[in-house]
Amino acid sequence: MSKERLAAFSDGVIAVIITIMVLEMKVPHGSELGALWPLAPVFGSYVLSFVYVGIYWNNHHHLLHAVQSINGRILWANLHLLFWLSLVPFCSGWMGENHFETLPVALYGVVLLMCAIAYYILARLLIAQHGHQSNLAIALGSDFKGIASVLLYIAAIPLAFFNSAAAFAVYVLVAAIWFIPDRRIERAFRQ
Repeated sequence: MSKERLAAFSDGVIAVIITIMVLEMKVPHGSELGALWPLAPVFGSYVLSFVYVGIYWNNHHHLLHAVQSINGRILWANLHLLFWLSLVPFCSGWMGENHFETLPVALYGVVLLMCAIAYYILARLLIAQHGHQSNLAIALGSDFKGIASVLLYIAAIPLAFFNSAAAFAVYVLVAAIWFIPDRRIERAFRQ
């Protein structure tokens, strides 16, 4: 399989994930502005999840742009990432519908943690395929943001059982860290 086919498949799955998330938002039964207020938690959850899925799509695009070949292990690692990303709409909807209660916020964190771990595995397998001296390996470097994200998720999950708003704030913080696209790969391939 070519990297282009893998990218096209992944793009399609991510597009479906985003579509499912927006379909989870139900239209209010009133026509006045106040009818939108009860949807605020669902909308807030949707916005954060949309940003997360967008961040993964953007970084996944950069990863695949930086490689020449893939193998079976990379295909499975990519499916592993897509599996966890596919759970984002469910967790996002559950969290929003339940107004950021403890268990939904904690489960959302577990899914974000697993997405981060799956992405890390995919990146490491791509580096192994292309060598530790490859442009990709040099561009990713020590992956400080990726490791910091995992540690923040690990801290936020138990925090949700004491203060779900604080845990949610950690998830927002991690998204903010990644919101500006990671330019390491672009810089490495421009030189």
